[in-house]
Amino acid sequence: MKSFLVIGLGRFGQHLTRKLVETGCEVMAVDTREDRIRTVMQVATSVEIGDCTKDSVLSTLGVANYDMCFVCVGNDFQSSLVITDMLKEMGAQKVVSRASRDIQAKFLLRNGADEVIYPERDFAERLAVRCAKSKVFDYMELTKEVSVYEIATLPAWVGKTIRELNFRVEYNCSILAVKKAGETIALPGADYVFDGSEHMMVFGRDRDVEKIVKNLK
Repeated sequence: MKSFLVIGLGRFGQHLTRKLVETGCEVMAVDTREDRIRTVMQVATSVEIGDCTKDSVLSTLGVANYDMCFVCVGNDFQSSLVITDMLKEMGAQKVVSRASRDIQAKFLLRNGADEVIYPERDFAERLAVRCAKSKVFDYMELTKEVSVYEIATLPAWVGKTIRELNFRVEYNCSILAVKKAGETIALPGADYVFDGSEHMMVFGRDRDVEKIVKNLK
């Protein structure tokens, strides 16, 4: 079972804590505010009220024992920077820090962050794609050119199998999963027959998936 340290329990930190616990992980949640601690007290494996910019507080958490440490301090970049740096100095295995601007990301990476996330930007980009393309039901960018799209089935595919469509060669994309009637079929086999009611999770370069989306009515 993986264990995580979540520092900062604003809305993002709270959602992250709940989701990690839902997936069967152990989570230590820390914040300076008691009211925020109360929101996850019944969910998190353990909680702590304290200021993690202070060595005396952070050193008691055993940061090296966690698989990953999240720094979710959203409105105080200086604190986020200090905590990130201290976590690495104390031997944290992996530090993921939150940023809202590129300049923040640069400083966080220089001060020990292994990865930087942009929750607001990422959500805005996904929402923009969904709204701009009516046939895209969800979207996740993996790189600047490669993404995962949730899209409907083309009418021309109904009654045909993935093999008959020669999908990977014809469209230069891969089907990661099929969502149908509340069920998700991961990595559907080549004999899967499309009936037109499903959504597909398609992985590929944006320009290749765009060609499929343009044919959706």
